[in-house]
Amino acid sequence: MENDYSQLIKKVMNSEIDALQNVEKNIDPSFNTIVDAVLHCEGKIVFMGVGKSGHIGKKLAATFASTGTPSFFVHGTEAIHGDLGMVEKKDLVIAISNSGETQEVLAPIPSLRRIGSKIIALTGNKNSTLAKASDLVLMVKVNHEADDFNLAPSNSSTAALVVGDAIGLTVSHLKGFQEKNFANFHPGGALGRRLLNSDFRIHEKKVNEQ
Repeated sequence: MENDYSQLIKKVMNSEIDALQNVEKNIDPSFNTIVDAVLHCEGKIVFMGVGKSGHIGKKLAATFASTGTPSFFVHGTEAIHGDLGMVEKKDLVIAISNSGETQEVLAPIPSLRRIGSKIIALTGNKNSTLAKASDLVLMVKVNHEADDFNLAPSNSSTAALVVGDAIGLTVSHLKGFQEKNFANFHPGGALGRRLLNSDFRIHEKKVNEQ
């Protein structure tokens, strides 16, 4: 008989689900301020992080960009070795660090201040150095991680991803982003073919009706 690891798998999954439910319960009016800041940003949304938070930042930048909010990712370490040249005063930087004490994320802050960009801290610690150095704080706090030792970023990184997606898609909705817009940004793969073919058929129908 094959080993059954389903209970261990479910334990991890339920831990992450519980963490997300707890984050959802703690959504407050401060989230409105974050949405407004992203919605009215005149430049690009710049995600910044390292490690697992960096991977989350890359995914969020891709989500924002594909749903109508120009965005890109800058690695915290690369930022202080020249990549800060990508950032402009009108941009909005979302710095991701669960602890709020990640040195590679804190290091670019003085330069970002000189550039003049507004900074949002996406963190689980409202009293952290990052939170205190930022203009706005997006609190995404989890009580523990999903591994046995409470060490591996899992609940915290999943929560950051889900909250980031929620902010990005809320802004997309408020901008009136449409399926045809998504097709323009995502012409590749099966999804792109489906959207573009659908758009072409609609256009063809309108031409024939004229």
